[in-house]
Amino acid sequence: MDERERKGRTPGRVRQDSVRRQRPDRYAQRPAGGSHPPHRQRPGRRSSRARRRRRNAMIRWMIFIVLILAAIGGFLIWKRYGASNERADLEQYYELSSEDEVAVVVNNEVIRENDDEQAASEETEIPPAGKVYGDQYYIEYSVVRDNINKRFYWDPNENIMLYTLPEGNVTVEVGSNEYTDVNEKKSADYDILKTEGRTAYIALPFIQEYTNMEYEVYDSPARVVVTSNWGEIQTAQIRRDTQVRYQGGVKSPILTEISKNDKVTVLEDENDWMKVGTSDGFIGYVKTSTLRDITTETTSREFEEPVYTNISKDYAINMAWHNVSNADANSYVLETIADTKGLTTIAPTWYSLADTEGNISSLADSSYVNYAHQSNLEVWAVLRDFHGGINSYDETYEVLSYTSKRTKVINQVVASAIETGVDGINLDFELISAECGEHYIQFVRELSVRCRQNGLVLSIDNYVPQPYNEHYDIEEQAAVADYVVIMGYDEHTDGSYEAGSVASIGYLENGIADALKSVPADKLVAGIPFFTRLWFETPKTEEELAQEEGTEAASYPNKVTSAAYSMNDAAALVKNAGVEAQWDEETKQNYAEWEAEGGIYKIWLEDAQSLEEKLKVITANDLAGVAEWSLGMEDSGVWDLILQYVN
Repeated sequence: MDERERKGRTPGRVRQDSVRRQRPDRYAQRPAGGSHPPHRQRPGRRSSRARRRRRNAMIRWMIFIVLILAAIGGFLIWKRYGASNERADLEQYYELSSEDEVAVVVNNEVIRENDDEQAASEETEIPPAGKVYGDQYYIEYSVVRDNINKRFYWDPNENIMLYTLPEGNVTVEVGSNEYTDVNEKKSADYDILKTEGRTAYIALPFIQEYTNMEYEVYDSPARVVVTSNWGEIQTAQIRRDTQVRYQGGVKSPILTEISKNDKVTVLEDENDWMKVGTSDGFIGYVKTSTLRDITTETTSREFEEPVYTNISKDYAINMAWHNVSNADANSYVLETIADTKGLTTIAPTWYSLADTEGNISSLADSSYVNYAHQSNLEVWAVLRDFHGGINSYDETYEVLSYTSKRTKVINQVVASAIETGVDGINLDFELISAECGEHYIQFVRELSVRCRQNGLVLSIDNYVPQPYNEHYDIEEQAAVADYVVIMGYDEHTDGSYEAGSVASIGYLENGIADALKSVPADKLVAGIPFFTRLWFETPKTEEELAQEEGTEAASYPNKVTSAAYSMNDAAALVKNAGVEAQWDEETKQNYAEWEAEGGIYKIWLEDAQSLEEKLKVITANDLAGVAEWSLGMEDSGVWDLILQYVN
């Protein structure tokens, strides 16, 4: 290399060549075409970036999984707590099964088929609550009777409907627009009564004519909304548009939509949810937070209720039943009442149902009435459904379930009462089944009208109120009769499975308290006994227990029999047994027992001491009076005691 060449080199190139010479391996191989070699990282840098990529991928996957889990969780939470948009099947809600059926809502209660427990228990086909015939809406009779107006009465045996007013009956025949209002012929512009078999349907406007009620009808589905209860109710306004659901909870199906400022009736408070009734007949639930201005309102409607006038004595009643079993007993009336004091009324057992055709048997005697009147006693002749020609629940039902037979009984009794000169009728029907209840109370209404028309006092005897005898309807008795009598005895009868008092103080106290819930005190008379029962008790044998297995009697270890005794005879029994009766604070009676003849005799005595405790209760409750069963069984000394408390 010559000197000019050495001088033409730049320092930079010398350094670059030098570098190349020092690191010949870096460019030792080049790809074809003279391109630059690929860029290469150092090993440490490559592993760091790979780790970052893997980490970022894991983070992305973790975020993805978290989002998936969050979505699933959100869905599950919504599934559990989110509001459902499911709509209720309104045909099913109102239990409608055909196009001519009509739902009935009465006083914010949907009348459903299974509400009729008796029919359901008998496994009978329950008729629809309402029907539409043409363009007129009708309600099934039992729905009207049980939920709207119990004075409507349907006789399926003779195809007649009655409504009893104080002056007489409103009478309607099937498929007619004409009817009789007591003695006046009237007509409507629709058929009043429709029937399907033995089932009757009453036209809505006709029901309203005799009932203090309002109603509205709606479509989709067809329904009738009735209001017949008036007084205080709770109402509220809707705070915002919301749904009424079948039950409390956002998952329950929606019955209907209601708008802001709509008014609802508040029925039940269930904390976060309120049971409400809408004006168009939906009964369901809304969130409590959707309600505002909850307040109490008083509702009313102008309507003139029929008023049953009554005969009310201006003195306390002191009535004694006289058990007359034959005509000869009438001739002893003067002897029977000779030792009485303060007695105002005598009630001889004269009339009984003779057969199932509505005939009566009578022991009425005008001479008896004359003697009683001479002694300043009124005579309230007793009419019974036993101790006559008939003596069973089925036979009483057979008479009372026919309008013509009831009328026949009433005509005969009232005619005899007028002829004999009696002052009143004392009704003592004790063989009334639950099925017969509506027919019995209709009989009471019809008898009350006839007694009122003829100036006869009507008093009605009853057991003390118990759940099993609610069908006697003492509330309705109190409305249409002059006096309601509760028999405060027969707590234990000859059919009882164990020995016990005929009339403990608690039995009378509870009976009076329960009766006063339905009967005004100035109409309520309390019956007390002049008799007691002597019980004989022996342990049951193994054979007797085996025979009774599976029956109610099996739960009682002793066999008991009893017989009724007058006051004096019962006291003599205790004396002859050589024992002394002890006062029982629980029953407020003198109690005695003794062993004899392989068993134990037990007796809870009725005497002056026990009667005084009963009279204190009657006086404390300011009742209309007292009645005694029966004349001739008392100790003569009790009359001064009764006179002291009653008169």
